[in-house]
Amino acid sequence: MKAKSVIFFGLLGLAVLFVSYGHSWAQSSEKPSDSKYGVVSIRTIFENSQKNVKYRTDAEAQQDRIIAELEKLSKEMDADEAGLKTLVVGSGDYMALSKSIFEKQAKLEALKEFHKQSMTMQDKQWTEKIYQDILRITGEVAAQRGLVMVFAKDEVEFPTPTANELMLVIRTNKLLYSGGCVDITGDVMTVFDAEK
Repeated sequence: MKAKSVIFFGLLGLAVLFVSYGHSWAQSSEKPSDSKYGVVSIRTIFENSQKNVKYRTDAEAQQDRIIAELEKLSKEMDADEAGLKTLVVGSGDYMALSKSIFEKQAKLEALKEFHKQSMTMQDKQWTEKIYQDILRITGEVAAQRGLVMVFAKDEVEFPTPTANELMLVIRTNKLLYSGGCVDITGDVMTVFDAEK
């Protein structure tokens, strides 16, 4: 009788443990709506925000104008070089046109380098501004929603082009799972695009 009681209570205990474990597992697999943690996909905001799309469109138009300016100067040089072949080597006209060609070549190279550095600096400043705005707006949205922490959540695109890029992804991608976190990317992007 004692052995039967021990076995009965042992089985009863296992059943209670199994039921409570199953209940807690079911609760943990549901996404709680009262989560105090959030995630933001910075990459999504950079790629899809209306403000950044407009910046990229304007930057491409500016780059097209620069390319047209450089091509015009290059064509002028080509015309001058063709005209140089019609002149007598060593004559005054030949030397003057040669000097003009060298000056245009120097100007073309200087303009290429200037525009390259200018566009790089402009992109850097824009990227810094966007990131600072995202950080500020994320804080504001998180405070409104009562979140205590917000993590960066960016999707990794596979396959990576090189082994170095793969290692960079592995080293920098810190959020591996965000189930149950509130994704506030859309809210942050809406506020970002609405600001002037």
